Amino acid sequence: MGLTHVDVTAFSTPNRPDWRWRIVTYAGEMVEESYESFATIALAITEGTKRMTALNVVDRSVPARSYRSTSHLRNRA
Repeated sequence: MGLTHVDVTAFSTPNRPDWRWRIVTYAGEMVEESYESFATIALAITEGTKRMTALNVVDRSVPARSYRSTSHLRNRA
């Protein structure tokens, strides 16, 4: 099977201002993160995409609900 619902993101932190990539599922679970840093976001995304393709990850996670139901409020008297 191929890649489904997996993305590469790039991030930096104040302590490590260069860019790194992170492979995540749509449920927000981290699959892998780079230890190497890159000078630009484009380089980080390019390298992360190469790694994601090599891993051939299939996302079987269940996405977290992005809303909170208020149905319990409708039955209040």
